[in-house]
Amino acid sequence: MTKAIELREMSDEQLGLTIDEAADKLFRLRVQSQTEKLDSPSEIRRNRRLIARCKTIQTQREQAAAAKS
Repeated sequence: MTKAIELREMSDEQLGLTIDEAADKLFRLRVQSQTEKLDSPSEIRRNRRLIARCKTIQTQREQAAAAKS
């Protein structure tokens, strides 16, 4: 589990890659949940929240950049 502090230290590119990886994993987990039983159903929630954290940080950075200019 990646904490918000660790995510804030990432560059914009790393955040984008993290979102892509988490979205891909979330998709696979959703398919797996429909076709077979998941080992840990809470993994879906963790990935959703990770994506939300990353997008929140991206939005905050965009707003800070817009406020400076």
